[in-house]
Amino acid sequence: MTQHDLKQATLGQLLDQAIAAHPDNDAVVYADRDFRLTYREFGNVVDRLAKGLMALGVQKNEKVAVWATNVPYWVALQFATAKIGAILLTVNTNYKTAELDYLLRQSETENIFIIDGLRDTDYVQTLYELVPELKIRERGFLKSEAFPHLKRVAFLGPEKHRGMYAIPEILALHVMVDDAAYRERQANLDPHDVVNMQYTSGTTGFPKGVMLTHHNIGTNGYWIGENQNFTHQDRVCIPVPLFHCFGCVLGVLAAVTHAATMVLLETFDPVAVMASVEEERCTALYGVPTMFIAVLQHKLFKKFDFGTLRTGIMAGSPCPIEVMRQVIDQMNMSEITICYGLTEASPVITQTRADDDIRLRVESVGRAMPGIEVKIVDPETHEVLPPGQQGEVCCRGYNVMKGYYNMPEATAEAIDADGWLHSGDLGVMDADGYLAITGRHKDMIIRGGENIYPREIEEFLYRLDGIADVQVAGVPSEKYGEEVGAFIVLKEGQTYQPEDIRDFCRGQISHYKIPKYVAFVNDYPMTASGKIQKYKLREMAEELFPNRI
Repeated sequence: MTQHDLKQATLGQLLDQAIAAHPDNDAVVYADRDFRLTYREFGNVVDRLAKGLMALGVQKNEKVAVWATNVPYWVALQFATAKIGAILLTVNTNYKTAELDYLLRQSETENIFIIDGLRDTDYVQTLYELVPELKIRERGFLKSEAFPHLKRVAFLGPEKHRGMYAIPEILALHVMVDDAAYRERQANLDPHDVVNMQYTSGTTGFPKGVMLTHHNIGTNGYWIGENQNFTHQDRVCIPVPLFHCFGCVLGVLAAVTHAATMVLLETFDPVAVMASVEEERCTALYGVPTMFIAVLQHKLFKKFDFGTLRTGIMAGSPCPIEVMRQVIDQMNMSEITICYGLTEASPVITQTRADDDIRLRVESVGRAMPGIEVKIVDPETHEVLPPGQQGEVCCRGYNVMKGYYNMPEATAEAIDADGWLHSGDLGVMDADGYLAITGRHKDMIIRGGENIYPREIEEFLYRLDGIADVQVAGVPSEKYGEEVGAFIVLKEGQTYQPEDIRDFCRGQISHYKIPKYVAFVNDYPMTASGKIQKYKLREMAEELFPNRI
């Protein structure tokens, strides 16, 4: 596949290329339920679903929201919407009523697919609360007072619910649309059309709908796979959520552009991950550091065979050096890569390569992807900084989003007049172009005028035996503005007191970097995509340490 092919291809065309090249290769597999489709079978499901959506009246540029875990029809919906020019809107599975209300209003969504729910949230009941008209209006004639754009609600499975379409019904409707009409719809698509919308996690302010094109994410997915040396023989275990770019781009599109097999898990579970890797002989595994830590520390870890693993991706948050070494040595992932990016960048900006030495794969997030420029600028003056100096990470290229939906001012703040996307992340680039992320503006701790970067302290504390995970965040202080707080997860059977942590630091790091506050915790507040919410750690600190000065 050439760059020219990628520029001219929609996601539907990329899938069709994979089907033509390797029709009998496994496309989608769920090891826990022995569900598997070849590329030819998967393509057939996608086409039937796409025609069914057309039969329902779904038009080009309509949003089709999906609020679901990684259930079997999720990926089919990703390509079915792409083939008819609709925009897949991915919804965070952790959303509650108010958050979904905001998303449906702000995005002006016309269609939504849901499952029954997750943990303590009943998705069906939530929809009935928000859209009571579902219970009284005939399907196809929905008129919602609160959401005037909403036309259709569907259930991503066989079960029937009042006012909602079920997947078997939509699939059956494919006979209503002939091949000529289907081909005509596809012929009118442009690779630069928006195909995917994702709402940023909204840790500050209101979430924003990031608009991504076929070309944005198709090209990014291709290069992500290339940097892992993917072929049609690779089998990629994907336990990360599909609603996030990690799942639907790094996972799905990296696999499909290489006709590789997607081994999916509905939700993350360390035993299910290990079983899937062994049973399906996976060659690649994806996860955020906390997922890899959960696998490595599981009491059944040594019972499973990781001998087929070769590569994969660790992303989402900084990787502790010790964890990376364990993944390489104990999980056979000698070619594991690190990715860095953000949703607005489709998402990967930099990636390590399979042949990079271990030092680069633990001390950096790699170098720029092909077709993407990266620079480090002074956050205040925006002047380009030389190698070795810390500043804001910016990128430019095919990967930059089309913008935030209905938020022109926010778009202009993120993308400057020369097309550079400003990440808000702080980093240092070396002379060879390898990037190290040192923090975010908002993560940086400022103690009495001293700038402190949490990553530095986290990496130091990992040297202490018995620490499974550590996160450092600013704790409000009347005297200094902020003090350093360390939130530590201990390995099983390990006991430490806060003073032990501080004693370990004394004489080793600057006094102002030594954690004044130490809390031992069982886990961290997370987004559904596995990112640790450091602002919530700050909130926790106010309760844990009420006698702050």
